Amino acid sequence: MELEFKGACREVGRSAVLIDEKLMMDYGVSPGEHIKYPVNGARPEAVFVSHAHIDHSGAVPNLMDLEPDVYMTPPTFDLAHMLAMDTLRIAEREGEMPAYDSIDLSKFAHQTKTVDTGIEFHTHGYDVEFFDAGHIPGAAAIYARDKENKSLFYTGDINTADTRLVSGAVDFPDADILITECTYFGDEHPPRKEVEKEFIDSVQDTLNMGGSVIVPAFAIGRTQEVLMLLDSYGIRAYVDGMGVQAYKIMAKHPEYIRNPTHLKKAFDNAIMVSGRKRDSIRLESSVIVTTAGMLNGGPVLYYINKLYKDPKSKIILTGYQVEGTNGRMAMDTGIIENDGVIQHLKPKIEQYDFSAHSGDRELKEMVQDFCDRGTEHIFTMHGDDCEGFADWITEETGVKAFAPKLSEHFII
Repeated sequence: MELEFKGACREVGRSAVLIDEKLMMDYGVSPGEHIKYPVNGARPEAVFVSHAHIDHSGAVPNLMDLEPDVYMTPPTFDLAHMLAMDTLRIAEREGEMPAYDSIDLSKFAHQTKTVDTGIEFHTHGYDVEFFDAGHIPGAAAIYARDKENKSLFYTGDINTADTRLVSGAVDFPDADILITECTYFGDEHPPRKEVEKEFIDSVQDTLNMGGSVIVPAFAIGRTQEVLMLLDSYGIRAYVDGMGVQAYKIMAKHPEYIRNPTHLKKAFDNAIMVSGRKRDSIRLESSVIVTTAGMLNGGPVLYYINKLYKDPKSKIILTGYQVEGTNGRMAMDTGIIENDGVIQHLKPKIEQYDFSAHSGDRELKEMVQDFCDRGTEHIFTMHGDDCEGFADWITEETGVKAFAPKLSEHFII
């Protein structure tokens, strides 16, 4: 097999791996002030999308002039198509040149074949199967075996621990080659129940003081999990942004949800808000769960504009904040840019680890398991310390591991 790494090399974002010059595993973008795309064009015959987050799916519509066959799970397609349409709308609204157009989106829908996890299929000379990756609804790790019986397992973003929204990944096949994310190598996640309790205590303390809590949350996965958590403690929240649309998509695929009944209850009990209704919200002793999770655009900026001078209120971040985003700037400096205006935030800013990725221990256990079952080559990507993880793997398992550089090729 020939591997070419076109993104997420010693960085988080724009995941893209080309196999034998014809199979593309993910094709995403890096968010931030300047969007980054996978490097050095490719002409894949087939594209496999692990999950809907834009750092894995966001550039797939750019490939549609090649008319590749595109494969993903049913919820991943629905969610990725939702995000692609939103990206196009934002570009057009802001007068920017979009990276793709409505024709590309139509081709994207036409070229995509949805396949559930656990079903083996054959395409372009490879046997392929999607394995449940945890992470978010519909997320899949990708297994591919070529005509010479050489096999590869690509984790995408993976989580082996259960969350309120999805069950953790538990089923991994034998594979000659492993390509693994390493986002949280070197970082242990605190126990989820402890994080949830601290989060709820902070929310309730703020409400008791008469302040409000803004919870910026990723539309896919985090919004739904946070609402389920708040609902389990009897806290009724406002919910705004694309997370509502994402929930409606998830409700169509209950087999990919750990507890679809509770998810429905959480949204039934929440107060959905959009557009002009925002002005009617009583911003006192309220909880607002809204996009965007990194404070870059979206209705969250509307609510911050209303509350940024209120020291009784809080902004509680629940996800990874990429360098160059408003969220990272808020954490580091207490300042954001809101519609061209620099705002010094008086609300307290807190961050809680609700990560949907495996932590250090889970990553090491997964890799050790693959090595014990005969994996011969390992590649680490999608992390800030890919080299450190590759070194750990080589030293601890004896299996040679690599942290590819951007555009680097390997022949196995």
